[in-house]
Amino acid sequence: MEKVKKDSDKDRLNQIRIIHYIVRCVIINESTESCPMGMKDMQILHPPRHRSQLKKPKWIIILVSLVCIFLIVAYIHPPRDSTACYIFSSSSCKTIARWLPPPERQLTDEEIASRVVIKNILNSQMETKNPKIAFMFLSPGSLPFERLWDKFFQGHEGKFSIHIHASRVKPVHSSRYFQNREIRSDKVDWGKISMVDAEKRLLANALKDPDNQHFVLLSDSCVPLRGFDYVYNYLIYTNISFIDSFEDPGPHGSGRYSNRMLPEVEKKFFRKGAQWFTMKRQHAIIVMADSLYYTKFRDYCRPGMDGRNCYADEHYLPTLFHMFDPHGVANWSVTHVDWSERKWHPKSYRKKDVSLQLIKNISSISESVHVTSDEKREMTITPCMWNSVNRPCYLFARKFLPETLNSMIDLFPIYTTV
Repeated sequence: MEKVKKDSDKDRLNQIRIIHYIVRCVIINESTESCPMGMKDMQILHPPRHRSQLKKPKWIIILVSLVCIFLIVAYIHPPRDSTACYIFSSSSCKTIARWLPPPERQLTDEEIASRVVIKNILNSQMETKNPKIAFMFLSPGSLPFERLWDKFFQGHEGKFSIHIHASRVKPVHSSRYFQNREIRSDKVDWGKISMVDAEKRLLANALKDPDNQHFVLLSDSCVPLRGFDYVYNYLIYTNISFIDSFEDPGPHGSGRYSNRMLPEVEKKFFRKGAQWFTMKRQHAIIVMADSLYYTKFRDYCRPGMDGRNCYADEHYLPTLFHMFDPHGVANWSVTHVDWSERKWHPKSYRKKDVSLQLIKNISSISESVHVTSDEKREMTITPCMWNSVNRPCYLFARKFLPETLNSMIDLFPIYTTV
């Protein structure tokens, strides 16, 4: 950085010297012997006319000198306010501004504190001899696929923990793994900040166990696409969090952004993504430690605000991690969902839809697809990379209706062994 600064200062000094020589050679009309080579070449191409030497009025020399001084000062310290720009020239202000690097924004005390905390968390080492995965279920009540998950967890005791946020009705359990695993829950409204609050509540409870090293958010309509060992190795030995995050310039992406989020959240950082994440322990702690950026989304990303329908659960985490650890997230989710019907909600799978071929088709997908919500509907396809190796993207899938339970139980031992 010091070398770049020195080079920049040297370039600025050279440009000032050029202005000085041009003034001496052209305006003050000194002899060619005192001009640089470039000016001599110009005079060869355009020889001066022979005319009698005129005595130069002193006031012209003084005026030209003052103009040169003004230009040099304006170059070094360009006018920043709009009034000064209009006095001199708005176009010249823009030209000068293009030469200079954009001024760094002064961070608030809250931003400085947040960034220090986030940086320290990211740089911390969090290891344990018995790493576990925390499976966090966000559900209005009972889990219709509890029997299927029971088969998924069997024989892997000590490698997982379960946490249930039931926002409406206390669940009735059919599996011993899920009994007494409810946390203190609160009301959740779709599309509102209460959804993010429920996610943070689940994370807080799961973080109590120091062995929990990876955290998975699942809904009541989620089903596993792989066996436990495959999922465990995929998540525990990854070097990233699987948080969906992409740039959507359309009305359902950046069109939801509010300038009220400034200065902490700039529009260029605003991202969109699926709610269903898995994340490393460091990222989970960052979510719990953050209050500054969470507050911006709580206050200014709400349905119906300023004529926009902004949903915090689709934007808060994608934006937060794009700002502070963009290379630490996958930018895709390991939970598959089918938006091909282009409705407000994804496709729901019924009993007639469930087959071994369906599960194979979903679990073999190895590319992530994002489509913008504007008229262009631009599609971005990226390979799903796991530790720099292209691997299948999805470990879980939704939305499966309760009527598919028995079919999924029958297929489970088949599709998890092939």
